[in-house]
Amino acid sequence: MPEGSNTIALSVKDPESNSTIGRNFMASRVRTVAFSGIDVLPIDVQVQMGAGLPSFTIVGLPDKAVGESRERVRAALAAIGLALPPKRITVNLSPADLAKEGSHFDLPIALGLLSAMGVLSDDELVGYTALGELALDGAITSVTGVLPAAIGASAAGTGLICPEACGGEAAWAGEIPIIAAPNLLALINHLKGAQILAAPEAKLESVDENVPDLRDIKGQEIAKRALEVAAAGGHNLLMMGPPGAGKSMLAARLPGILPPLDPAEALEISMIHSVSGTLGGGRLLRTRPFRDPHHSASLAAMIGGGRKAQPGEVSLAHLGVLFLDELPEFSRQTLEALRQPLESGLAVLARANAHQTYPARFQLVAAMNPCRCGYLDDASQACSRAPRCAQDYQAKISGPMFDRIDIHVDVPAVKPADLSLPPPAEGSAEVAARVATARALQRERYAVLGGSETKIRTNADVDGELLEKVARPDDAGRALLTAATDRLRLSARGYHRVMRVARTLADLSGEETVSRLHIAEALSWRRTQPGR
Repeated sequence: MPEGSNTIALSVKDPESNSTIGRNFMASRVRTVAFSGIDVLPIDVQVQMGAGLPSFTIVGLPDKAVGESRERVRAALAAIGLALPPKRITVNLSPADLAKEGSHFDLPIALGLLSAMGVLSDDELVGYTALGELALDGAITSVTGVLPAAIGASAAGTGLICPEACGGEAAWAGEIPIIAAPNLLALINHLKGAQILAAPEAKLESVDENVPDLRDIKGQEIAKRALEVAAAGGHNLLMMGPPGAGKSMLAARLPGILPPLDPAEALEISMIHSVSGTLGGGRLLRTRPFRDPHHSASLAAMIGGGRKAQPGEVSLAHLGVLFLDELPEFSRQTLEALRQPLESGLAVLARANAHQTYPARFQLVAAMNPCRCGYLDDASQACSRAPRCAQDYQAKISGPMFDRIDIHVDVPAVKPADLSLPPPAEGSAEVAARVATARALQRERYAVLGGSETKIRTNADVDGELLEKVARPDDAGRALLTAATDRLRLSARGYHRVMRVARTLADLSGEETVSRLHIAEALSWRRTQPGR
């Protein structure tokens, strides 16, 4: 039958003569998945049609969206000319003690009904995992989580049945059979061999060529240097300066100097965005995320949560940048919640009805004014409450939060003489080349020292004995670091973060040993307490 046909090339068998349990009962099973973070859990959709008063019941802890599948499935079957038999229909989502959420159960329930009715045979469905939402006219519409579902199907040795709109992301799962169907009728005809659906092609996100360039920023050479070091080692960065100094402009140009994603990183990031429903057009991401939430963002929006415990900004920025402009304006509770993900690289959402974990290995870049009016260092514009107002304003950021930021850099107001100068000769391309070289050194180093399974990608991820091994300074550098730790009252965390930054400085200069010069520069960017 030609593609696009509006009829089904088969006849529905009499259910009474197709029973797999007995004359009055028919049953079928279809595989699908549920999601716990970005992990997939296998779900067995069991459909039974038996004698009794006509009814259609879904059991197995379904949520509201799953419960409403009854009406969507009934309407979709009616749209292709099929009606449910007047029997007692029970759909069990096994395991029954696991809460089921989402509309992607529509398609596996419909396929289970079609199998129980004799429209499809068990052999045609046994090798597939299915997920998709059904429209009332029989169309199969896009759902979230297709990429991790496809990877889970590949690990289980099955194929995948998914919406046509999601075929591009499913194709990245590897060499598994994928059926990306536009509607229920085309899917049935494909499974029966009456119509051929083309295999989906893997899709990539288009690259934006209009990335802001560092060449646009005049002056601020120290801030540019700090941005380069932060990019090279994946370090957290805080920029403090008056309004209009260029803090947001500098942060916006950070993506232009970060190295591109490798295939494993692109897949890891895209799985999170697939679950959250932000993977545009089913295309795999190619650039590192840059998330810049407004300071009114709630705790659940930042860390993750909500009724379905969805990933928050810290997870959507995984392996990328989380930029917080006007840092003190964020709520204290929201900022304090960042402390645990910054250390562990995970966002653990513990709720009464859900306990999920999302990756959250992000690079924090923040910007703030030195005080509420912003002109602390300008005697002609500063308020009469200076310096007390600056201490109160900066104290909104707790000491433990400051301690987790590797680089603190002051961004002064741009001088009028700098504004009249021609654009700098060095732009993002030149800085990006140095950053890429430093990142390559780190990747090679930790692949050798940590083995092929290491999760360490940058110097910012190193800790413990490995940090002592790769970032141990020479004698002069160690003496300086010890003296500075005592005088500046650095915590153990601060001590190790200075070592990490110094290791990155050595990588940028192509040196194997961390020297006194690297330690001195790393210490110059260390702010010990808020308000100082």
